[in-house]
Amino acid sequence: MYLKGSKYSYNSRKRRSNPFRVFVLLILAAAGLYFSFVIVPETQPLFVPTSTPTTPPEAYISEAEQFANEGRNARAIEMYQQAISSDPKNSTVYINLAKLQVFETDYAEALKNAENAILLNSNNAVAHAIRGWALGKMGNFLDAETAFNRAAEIDPNNALTYAYRTEILVDQINQGQDSLNTLEQATENSRLAIQYGGGMMETHRARGLLLEITGNYQEAINEFQIAISINPNISDLYLALGRNLRADGKDSDAITAFERARSLNPYDSWAPYYISRTYSGNGEYAKAIQQAQDAINLAPTNTMFYWNLGTQYYMSKDYPNALIYFRLAIQGGTTPEGEIIEGIPLSYDNRVPELYYMYGIVLARSGQCQEAAEIVRLITQGIPNDAVAVANATYMSDTCKSGEFDIVLETAVPEM
Repeated sequence: MYLKGSKYSYNSRKRRSNPFRVFVLLILAAAGLYFSFVIVPETQPLFVPTSTPTTPPEAYISEAEQFANEGRNARAIEMYQQAISSDPKNSTVYINLAKLQVFETDYAEALKNAENAILLNSNNAVAHAIRGWALGKMGNFLDAETAFNRAAEIDPNNALTYAYRTEILVDQINQGQDSLNTLEQATENSRLAIQYGGGMMETHRARGLLLEITGNYQEAINEFQIAISINPNISDLYLALGRNLRADGKDSDAITAFERARSLNPYDSWAPYYISRTYSGNGEYAKAIQQAQDAINLAPTNTMFYWNLGTQYYMSKDYPNALIYFRLAIQGGTTPEGEIIEGIPLSYDNRVPELYYMYGIVLARSGQCQEAAEIVRLITQGIPNDAVAVANATYMSDTCKSGEFDIVLETAVPEM
């Protein structure tokens, strides 16, 4: 049978093999075998991360504890954060981190980490106590009390609960948000803190803060010295010690304590502020002005620091600069970087009337009577029961009526 034109023709001739093509195929086959058995096993798979040695969380924790013992809280905080990244389920690390963050005044982060610890262990009394501590420092006294109550429910013998609660009750008194029995409560909590944790730094610190607000400065000094003997590397303790030494008339020792606080935490603006106030009390206004400016440089949005600098200029009779900083303290403004400086509203609290009448006196004595009249109005209508402020308001009015102005103002440039 013969199929014409068919490719299946039985009469078609076989092609002869090409030796060169066979040789190339053999080479390719050999290369493929070599790639499969030699190259592929030694090649890392694509998109799979290479294994790297990891630091165990215990190493970070050990470093953090060492830094904390040395007073290097910023580095300790970094190490605790590394430990959490390595092992996010260790509630103790969150607690230790939150403690340091309260001392560093980072209350929002402290609260967050205390709550993280509670999520991991809802029955941890210390975590609830630190949560209350952070809430109180943020001015949320109602929720702070709830947190302290929960901590005391879990462990009624935990000294830290009573120590932190004492401190927050003291803050309430300082901020004028206390009630009739707040001081009594603070005293009882301080007693319990000492009873259950007499060897703890926190209990003596809280006791010292309570003694300070009641004017028992020598006893407070003793408590802060005990706290420092337990942990000598917390800058906050030296600030508190310095305040009480200054109140007790030991200015030189107070400055030493404030300088020690600054050496432990160079970024804490309160050390130069307190040093400024101490120098001012001795009439060393040039030093006071420099320290007051240092405080502003470290915390340019803290309105109290502008008030303090204005006061130092006022005391040194530099009235143009005094006006600039008093005005910033009262009216607010912005820093060169655009940050907001909140003004201080007139009230009976915390020597605020003194700020207003010192400002008004300079205005009146320099002939700026329209602005002075506004200060007079604010004082007489806003704080009529402050006899000293009202007397100074009367002086402002009388000065403007007399037309006898004894302050000549020249242009002054704020030292921001």
